[in-house]
Amino acid sequence: LKDYKAYKKVQKIIKDFKPDIVHTHAAKPGAVGRLAASSLNIPAIVHTYHGHVFHSYFGRLKTSFIINTERYLASKTDAIIAISDQQKKELTEEFHIANEKKFKVIPLGFELKKFTENQCEKRKKFRDEFNLSDDEIAVGIIGRLVPVKNHDLFLEGLSYILKNSSKKIKAFIIGDGEARQGLEQKAEKLNISFTNERHTNASLIFTSWRNDIDVINAGLDIVVLTSLNEGTPVSLIEAQAANKPIVSTRVGGIEDIVIENKTALLSNVNDVASFQKNLNKLVENDELRN
Repeated sequence: LKDYKAYKKVQKIIKDFKPDIVHTHAAKPGAVGRLAASSLNIPAIVHTYHGHVFHSYFGRLKTSFIINTERYLASKTDAIIAISDQQKKELTEEFHIANEKKFKVIPLGFELKKFTENQCEKRKKFRDEFNLSDDEIAVGIIGRLVPVKNHDLFLEGLSYILKNSSKKIKAFIIGDGEARQGLEQKAEKLNISFTNERHTNASLIFTSWRNDIDVINAGLDIVVLTSLNEGTPVSLIEAQAANKPIVSTRVGGIEDIVIENKTALLSNVNDVASFQKNLNKLVENDELRN
């Protein structure tokens, strides 16, 4: 009912404004907007995929319904924008959303200057805030705490390095969301001490949401991503701008924005042992990490 009301409102806005182009973004607004624009015979309808929900979000039946809906919506769309070559390949070859001729690739644009400026000052600020010593290796993951981000794998990796590394390690989960309680329970099961306090002896700190990601990147030594599904991961682009090495799963558009074995060590999403090995390798090898 809410979707139908939204459709009627958007339809009225389009009818009043009489645009030549309607450009939609994301799944639900993309559906509502394109249906409304199509019903009013708008000359050009464009849609951008920033990510997709075609796997790792819902069950088989709902996912199938969503994919078929997107194929129908694509037939009403004049041009579709993907934000990476890998994403375009997924949408056209794996999920058959539309013919590849309908797709254009336009990478995301970023203002990355703040991630390259005043790195020493920002690093000191972050490490002073959390009372980190110079020889303590800070490992962080940045993003929403939701199932598709697969933070469980991060905790599996952290558990491994805490048991096997000779280094002093402090881990950070930056962000918040519905999976927070489950992650705390997982940390308890793995015997990982955690807190949300700044000055602590715990191995893991949940920082919740932060808006000073440039300061965080400067203070971290390794940036991690463990997603089951990704479009173009902003956290990894920002990490590379800050010259931070990455340990990540090999999904979505990640291979389009990192250089494997040069800026990032990658493993398959279900290969826990490889992920743990990659993380431990960067923790233990100072020269490689630097």
